Amino acid sequence: MVKHAVLFLSFAGEILRYNDEKVLFLGEMIKMPQADTPMMQQYRKIKAQYADAFLFYRVGDFYELFEDDAVKGAQILELTLTHRNKNVEHPIPMAGVPHHAVQSYIDTLVEKGYKVAISEQLEDPKLAEGMVKRDVIQLITPGTMVDDRPNHAKTNNYLTSVVLTSAGYGLGYADLATGEIETTHLVDFDSTFNELLSLRTKEVVWSGALTDQQKDYFAKANIIISKPFKPEQPSSETSFVTQNLTNEEERLSTSQLIDYLVATQKRSLAHLQIAKTYEPSSYLQMSHVVKQNLELLNSNKTQKKAGSLYWLLDQTKTAMGGRLLKQWIDRPLIRKQDVVARQEMVEALLDDYFTRESVLDALAGVYDLERLTGRIAFGSVNGRELLQLARSLKQVPLILATLRQSQSKTLLDFASQLDPMQNVAELITTALVDDPPVSTTDGGLIRPGYNDQLDRYVDVMTNGKRWVAELEAKEREQTGINTLKIGFNKVFGYYIEVTNANKANVPEERYQRKQTLTNAERYITPELKEHEHLILEAENKSTDLEHELFVKLRDQIKQYIPQLQKLGQEIATLDVLADFAVLAEKNQYTKPTINEKDQNIQIVNGRHPVVEQVLAKRDYIPNDVLMDESSNIFLITGPNMSGKSTYMRQLALIVVMAQIGSFIPAETAKLPIFDQIFTRIGAADDLISGQSTFMVEMNEANQALMHATKKSLVIFDEIGRGTATYDGMALAGAIIKYLHNNIHAKTMFATHYHELTMLDQTLTHLKNVHVGATEKNGELIFLHKVLPGAADESYGIHVAKLAGLPQPVLAEATTMLHQLEQDQHSASTKNTEQLALFDSEDTISDVEKDVISTIRSLYLADKTPLELMNTVSQWQQELNNED
Repeated sequence: MVKHAVLFLSFAGEILRYNDEKVLFLGEMIKMPQADTPMMQQYRKIKAQYADAFLFYRVGDFYELFEDDAVKGAQILELTLTHRNKNVEHPIPMAGVPHHAVQSYIDTLVEKGYKVAISEQLEDPKLAEGMVKRDVIQLITPGTMVDDRPNHAKTNNYLTSVVLTSAGYGLGYADLATGEIETTHLVDFDSTFNELLSLRTKEVVWSGALTDQQKDYFAKANIIISKPFKPEQPSSETSFVTQNLTNEEERLSTSQLIDYLVATQKRSLAHLQIAKTYEPSSYLQMSHVVKQNLELLNSNKTQKKAGSLYWLLDQTKTAMGGRLLKQWIDRPLIRKQDVVARQEMVEALLDDYFTRESVLDALAGVYDLERLTGRIAFGSVNGRELLQLARSLKQVPLILATLRQSQSKTLLDFASQLDPMQNVAELITTALVDDPPVSTTDGGLIRPGYNDQLDRYVDVMTNGKRWVAELEAKEREQTGINTLKIGFNKVFGYYIEVTNANKANVPEERYQRKQTLTNAERYITPELKEHEHLILEAENKSTDLEHELFVKLRDQIKQYIPQLQKLGQEIATLDVLADFAVLAEKNQYTKPTINEKDQNIQIVNGRHPVVEQVLAKRDYIPNDVLMDESSNIFLITGPNMSGKSTYMRQLALIVVMAQIGSFIPAETAKLPIFDQIFTRIGAADDLISGQSTFMVEMNEANQALMHATKKSLVIFDEIGRGTATYDGMALAGAIIKYLHNNIHAKTMFATHYHELTMLDQTLTHLKNVHVGATEKNGELIFLHKVLPGAADESYGIHVAKLAGLPQPVLAEATTMLHQLEQDQHSASTKNTEQLALFDSEDTISDVEKDVISTIRSLYLADKTPLELMNTVSQWQQELNNED
């Protein structure tokens, strides 16, 4: 009996109250033996397969979390924590969310770095015998999350895969939303980890050993490490994606990547593209730190887009264009012909205003083709999104017509690559109504005339409802009951309702009583039931047929995914290049001449692209950068806040802009192709590796010294300031000499060590320049103009005054500076005797020295006459007592 009671209660626990109420387990209301119910056994069996994920377990209209998942999930998601089987000794923690609102909860967990397994009911609970079958239909992880929110449309979310072999590291990455896949091979952990940081990946599938320190790096970078899934046999997706890969490390890492996607997504991945191989050295190489220092994609202060180069350049019309622009900034080109090809497109669009504006108008109507193809492959696309695809495709003929009217061969050649794919647009618009519902299972999707059988069902429903209205009018007339009405509900179907006040007027045997209400009586007739059957059958069959037709349409379009992806990439390219043309006209940018014969730089009146925009109405003062064979190194001096860092970053950003094909902020420019950029800017600790400011400074300097070539650009700001003065000065001088004598890279080296300016006497390719400043009426005025020669002084105390330091501090600093300068002068002339205020310090007492020191540091403007008299009196007393 106990066994049967336990089984009854466990099954009864599956009886639910709907209408978005909390799941009610009957077992909670009756004390029962503490034993795993069949449902909890099923839950734990599924949970064991996904131990590192939150398991959202579907029960009726809710997804439930149990045990540890419930406790932790309730805290993170701010859910009410309850318990199942409260009357047992150890009740099971439980928390749940309504099925229609589950996505927001999943997004929250995944954004915080957790995985979420969705366990769905695989059969209708009403038809199930015993336990409802359940299984995980998808594992959502930080690397496989598809974020459809508008503010994330221009951001890729890359899942990465790394395989460590004896030959090095294979790395592959994919954006599940778009299907793009790329792979490479790297020689060591540092370069691999740098690539992961540059990709801004949130999850890496890792195969191979990791030290505790390396694991710590991943933890501090908020990158979760996932174990590979080992399939029993290769999937068709893996074979397709890896078909062109010849390098073993690349093939292994990409196979591991696809196996993980297949295992976690459990749905069609028809949009995955054939993997492309890339070499990091095929692009302008910049470490993750360099990209941060130059604020290419985010501001260092806010970690937001605003204030970055991407923020400045991104005026793209489509989400695809925004993502492509970000990829271009991340990987500038190093082949002249590739750069020139982009420049020619920008120039053609810049010169032809009407063509450009027409293209931009058309691009504004293009939706995200790349992500739409992903949703088509997943089977999650709805009618409205298919219409977005159709409307986007209808813009392509407009773009083509505009480009073909141009006189530019460049634009005509580009137009010849575009396939408008109007057959796909026609498939969609022929099948779907103009304003379909969001749901694909409730009907109302298919256009009249598309399918004969569906039209017949619709006719039955339309005529049937008209028949019901006519029947209501007829019955009112024949019974004389003007308030009689025919209604419908899902429980009883169609019925005739008569209020109690008119019940006596109902002719005998005309109707069959169906339901008695408080204020009315409900009836049916054989004729009404017959039409009800016809109408409901038509409604059910029409809804099923519409869904069937929609799925067939979706599968037809799925065959065109590769062509749609290619078209999306071409549209994105046009979007970015048109964006460059708009910026060139708006901001007076010029096309740089690319020179491969030497590494000479000739920028006339160059400007910092971001700073000049931030300054708004204030004038930005442009500066030249003229570096030929005789000047590989600019040693830059000048006061803080004068613009040294801006001048150096200006050059680096101009180089990046030029090598992505954009025009640049300058009057004229001739530039070489750079292979790498190295920077040392700022004074931040490395939180990932746990290194101090000075160690980070030396590591970044070492990267340049070890890897820079003659074709590299080196930007060093204040090397050596993280240690003692003479140590720092010595290191800075030695680094400059090494760069000059061994590497010959174009280098900008800013310093406050004025002693280093003497290096131009021995280093023939070093040139002193300084950022001008002048002093007027005791006030420091920055000229923001880079001038030949070394700065005459640093103006440090003047800058401190501008920063608002207290006057006593400034006075003390001035006194100490004079003393230090005097000491330095004495040391340089080898004079061992130091001048004192009254006498040599060797002949005065300690008390006299204290008084002299106090006099030197005394700030007179801060004292009243009485206070000064008291101070002098105290000195007099101390000196007299000494005597």
